[in-house]
Amino acid sequence: MTSSRRAAALALLVGLALVVTGPGAASRAASAAGPEGTVTWALHVTLASRWLDPAETEALATPFMVLYAIHDALVKPMPAGPTTSSLAESWSASKDGRTYEFVLRKGARFHNGEPVTADDVKFSFDRYKGAAAKLLKDRVSEIQVVDPGRVRFHLKEPWPDFMTFYGTTASGAGWIVPRKYVEKVGDDGFKKAPVGAGPYKVASFQPGVELVLEAFEGYWRKTPHVKRLVMRSMPEEATRLAALKNGEVDLAYLFSGPTADELKRTAGLRLVPVLLEAPFWLDMPEQWNPKSPWANIKVRRAASLAIDRKAVSQAETLGFSRPTGSIIPRTFEFALPIEPPAFDPARAKQLLAEAGYPNGFDAGDFTPFPPYFTMGEAILGQLQAVGIRSRLRTMERAAFLTAWHEKKLKGLILGISGAKGNAATRIEAYAAKGGIYVVGSVPEIDDLFQRQARELETKKREALLHQIQKIMDERVLHVPIYDLAFLWGVGPRVGEPGADLIKAYPYSAPYEDVRLKKP
Repeated sequence: MTSSRRAAALALLVGLALVVTGPGAASRAASAAGPEGTVTWALHVTLASRWLDPAETEALATPFMVLYAIHDALVKPMPAGPTTSSLAESWSASKDGRTYEFVLRKGARFHNGEPVTADDVKFSFDRYKGAAAKLLKDRVSEIQVVDPGRVRFHLKEPWPDFMTFYGTTASGAGWIVPRKYVEKVGDDGFKKAPVGAGPYKVASFQPGVELVLEAFEGYWRKTPHVKRLVMRSMPEEATRLAALKNGEVDLAYLFSGPTADELKRTAGLRLVPVLLEAPFWLDMPEQWNPKSPWANIKVRRAASLAIDRKAVSQAETLGFSRPTGSIIPRTFEFALPIEPPAFDPARAKQLLAEAGYPNGFDAGDFTPFPPYFTMGEAILGQLQAVGIRSRLRTMERAAFLTAWHEKKLKGLILGISGAKGNAATRIEAYAAKGGIYVVGSVPEIDDLFQRQARELETKKREALLHQIQKIMDERVLHVPIYDLAFLWGVGPRVGEPGADLIKAYPYSAPYEDVRLKKP
């Protein structure tokens, strides 16, 4: 064949290839090149070892900052919706509401090459001991491994919230770990060298300091765009901003007040506010002690009236946060929207006097959810102005969470939760008997909670949950403040930071969708 004929034949083959492959061929060819580059985060928290293991997940969003990278769940919140099929390619419920069957995704594998099986699903549920563990295990009578690719959960009775607790970030029970590997290395060994089924593998981990992750190119959903993720703990806000400005990091979480304003004014950087399903509130664990001032409803109501929510939002989040009167996000299913009371320090002082504290009282420690210490200081000052005096106590986040759910914190707690779910999941964790953060409860609420959990008719169930929320509000079990607008800083190298791709989720996700800008 002459050179001209060869050239013509080659041109014909190229043309045919373009016809067959279509316009997406170029992008597929680019992705075939594999993950590239490094993205570095400055975290507002110190990394805890237990966040690498789904078994210990709290009823908070924080652990999922790590779990979304290393691990995967049967069903989880994703851009497509709050209960998106993941390691399960499909799931179904029986007509009587007592059986849930999951069909596992073919080809899904753990980082060590082992396939994800129904046996791993059962093992992961059995070893789970985090948020809602008791509730889930009390209601599941049996987990049946039908075959390696199918698993059935049999409930003791119909429970309409099974998927809300199991298939969202209300718990970590649906996140799957490899049975053989965990049994080989043990729980402590697993935290040191976790193996998951997520888009990234652990390359190195220094607890409290840094987590380095490498792309897992065998991830079922897609090959990640970025080869290497680095998460660095930088608890100081000014340090995070400096690192973002000098290019040491590409993304940084949690800016507030003057630092957020400086970020907003810095050329080349972006301030990204994400309005979360994450209300702040004051938790008053000593209200269950009859000898405590907090046992008096007038004192709790005075504390609520003493807080200028709009002023705190403006000072902390440039006004992006939304004042609320409930610990349950108004976007949640079965939520009862409750507006906060108007700021009224004069009435707060009057209520304290009526309760027998005309000169106020010593409320002990005030412990804010780390690292929201400046917010804690602002609220502490407003409470002190009406006579509720306290001392700010700061803690590292992992230690705080342990102390909170072990019921060791006294005085006042500034709490927050960004876990997904519905009104029932939030009530279970923070207001109903046996909840992970519940010190004491109201018998009427406990009774209504059990009734709603068995109610299959949506309208009747909603009425019961609304009744619970009215009681919580009337008794001032908590002092809600505002739904947090979580402020990020994004550097110039980042194309897709993963902000709010999963609606109202505070962190980058899905990690496999994060991209750098093309050179």
